[in-house]
Amino acid sequence: MKSIIFTQAGKPVDVLKPTDIALPEPGPKEVRIKVIAAPINPSDIMFVQNMYGIRPQFPSGVGFEGVGIVDALGEGVEMQTGIRVSFTSVGTWSEYAIAHQRSLIPVPEAMPDEVAAQLFVNPFTAYAMVQDSGVPEGGWLMLTAVGSAFGKLVIQLCAMRGIKTIGTVRRDDMNDELTALGLTEVINTETENLAARVKQITDGVGVACVLDAVGGHTATEAFKCLAKGGTMLIYGLMSLQDPILNAGLMIFRELTVKGFWLTDWMRRVDSHTRQDVAQNVIELLTSGKIQLPVEASYPLDQIAEAIDHADRPGRRGKILLKP
Repeated sequence: MKSIIFTQAGKPVDVLKPTDIALPEPGPKEVRIKVIAAPINPSDIMFVQNMYGIRPQFPSGVGFEGVGIVDALGEGVEMQTGIRVSFTSVGTWSEYAIAHQRSLIPVPEAMPDEVAAQLFVNPFTAYAMVQDSGVPEGGWLMLTAVGSAFGKLVIQLCAMRGIKTIGTVRRDDMNDELTALGLTEVINTETENLAARVKQITDGVGVACVLDAVGGHTATEAFKCLAKGGTMLIYGLMSLQDPILNAGLMIFRELTVKGFWLTDWMRRVDSHTRQDVAQNVIELLTSGKIQLPVEASYPLDQIAEAIDHADRPGRRGKILLKP
């Protein structure tokens, strides 16, 4: 079978190669899945560069989520083959992948493959972070890099809950689209003073929570926008630079800075909470109340083109690999 493999960490375009490998066999409590589609997420790119919370064991597959058909069962697995599932694993950019039975989410018939492929990483993270933000109806939440797939999900979830949102961008070409999704205010950090604009928008109060994926100067400035008692949740570092946090603001405004990683959040919460998130995410996606657009799909042989496309600025949807 064909799989995307890398044998050393580095830039994805340099180290990722379509490789013929043996068809894997599922172990105890595992299943083999014939992959239909898998997205290219920022976490996948960080993993290839050895900059993620999970470290690659070489030679390594790539891709943390996807959708496919259960093809073979390992010992102790009580389910039927032929079921379409969303799943998480390491190595979903492949014709076949192995996944633990606990990672499987049966996909409703009404949910398209393109949506089911993206079911876990962004929707679960967005839902969980909006919950953890604690922002009430009518409150202000700010998110950096708002034009990302994750940002668009947060906008839609907040709009449904009556939470007002401020999003940061570096270009204005997506402003109308973001506003249509429900974004309350958009700030271009290249042309506007972020802290001054947020102070103006919120009548001097600031925002209750910031969701930051950028780090560096953007996060440094976003931190200044927090209201007294506010919280910054950091879930990414797109700039590859650490923010500089003002200790005085942290002390006198009683601010909190926390990291967020979905893997740890899923381990930390109880099974009822996990099931509640899964049911709500599936219902929202199946009903079309929130959207997960796809811009393009590529076969495994075109992995370099797919990675290049995923890295383009101004992209309006997820890039999928379809084995």
